[in-house]
Amino acid sequence: MRHSDVIFAALSALVFSFPMGIQAQTKATAADATAMVQKGVAFIKANGKEKAYAEITDKKGQFTKYDLYLTVYSLDGTVRAHGANEKMVGKNLIAFKDSDGKEFIKERMELANSKGTFWQDYKFTNPTEKKVEPKTTYCEKLDDIVVCGGIYK
Repeated sequence: MRHSDVIFAALSALVFSFPMGIQAQTKATAADATAMVQKGVAFIKANGKEKAYAEITDKKGQFTKYDLYLTVYSLDGTVRAHGANEKMVGKNLIAFKDSDGKEFIKERMELANSKGTFWQDYKFTNPTEKKVEPKTTYCEKLDDIVVCGGIYK
């Protein structure tokens, strides 16, 4: 067997050992969400709220990855930063309900006050798929705000 045949055989075996070849990741993972929230909290601590909120709300900024983005709420349910929809900033969503009628923002604020760090399940519109899907969100309380990043199941 020639050297080039050996290399071709080895590369073929590698490529075909993956189902459907190597595919690009398009959905964020739980680890991505946790890391992104922790990065957001660190950024707020290092740069202050005003600069951080602008960066988090920037869809092309460092706090957006695949279908993952950060949101920041004050403890009364008011959106301070929103990585997928800047029109939400400044709105109080405490009574907002998911498609099953769950007041998930109210629940989120209760969890922030009782636990500080938590995962929460609800349904929400996936901005990349444009349809309502089950979502789980990781949140960390920081002083008088809650920083969250969620993934679609």
